[in-house]
Amino acid sequence: MIDKNIRNEIIQLKKEKNVAILAHYYVDGEVQEIADYVGDSYYLAKRAMMIAQENILFCGVVFMGESAKILNPQKKVYMADDSADCPMAHMADIEKIQEVRRKYNDVAVVCYVNSTTEIKAESDVCVTSSNALKIVRALPNKFIYFIPDYNLAHYISKQVPEKKFIFNDGFCHVHKSIHSTDIRAAKQIHPDALVLAHPECTEEVLELADFIGSTSQIIDFVEQSNCSAFIICTEIGIFYDLMQRNTDKRFYSVGHRQFCPNMKKVRIENVLNKLKNLQGDIEITEDLRMAAVKPLDRMLEMTGK
Repeated sequence: MIDKNIRNEIIQLKKEKNVAILAHYYVDGEVQEIADYVGDSYYLAKRAMMIAQENILFCGVVFMGESAKILNPQKKVYMADDSADCPMAHMADIEKIQEVRRKYNDVAVVCYVNSTTEIKAESDVCVTSSNALKIVRALPNKFIYFIPDYNLAHYISKQVPEKKFIFNDGFCHVHKSIHSTDIRAAKQIHPDALVLAHPECTEEVLELADFIGSTSQIIDFVEQSNCSAFIICTEIGIFYDLMQRNTDKRFYSVGHRQFCPNMKKVRIENVLNKLKNLQGDIEITEDLRMAAVKPLDRMLEMTGK
């Protein structure tokens, strides 16, 4: 629980400075508790476009704040912690994208939203883990260059065999570090629990999963399930929301690896300090923003939301 004095100060500062706080499921539970909106990257990207406040304080990693700024150039977007970055967001190369375009005439560069603004600007459409399958299926292109995450691309490729995938070597270190041996060990201890996995996990993990889905899809699955126990294969920050919504259900991790140090940089003290000193908003040149907004807009158009 948040200290009452900190809570009250944050609430007061939000009103005084006209700030909306957006938080990802993976940040600390105290931050989720004080946020105006909590969700996965897709939900937060959409929600950023509907916010009335002139200032957005993003509690997550840098690419999320950049996406909010790209979609809302008239607003000021601040990061609760400016050093909270996502390594995978940088695991794609502009020169490789250009090389692929030269080699394949009928190719769509499909960019996971977990990417830098510069990579988005070189792409045809953005996707999230929750809408990637729908978008890839709808694309007219025969070839799909899916960046930056290999595991999500591989998972999607198996469901659209009519498409020819070109894979990239990027990965989420949290999901890649979860192994099948971890799952089997957890199942021995909790044999009645269902295994729920994020598609950024490796194929060996996904093969053992009872359900595969994005962060929000995992949360929805748990709420609708009659099962009372779940082994969760994604970042541990999701446990806060799962336990808040499902007080009668039990959740188990698969070991210490389910921890993103960048997401965990975002603490309630960071939120308070940034609200006190609202400086250092995200800046993106208009030319770069205009290039990067096209694949994001196309994503929103293709999902009909």
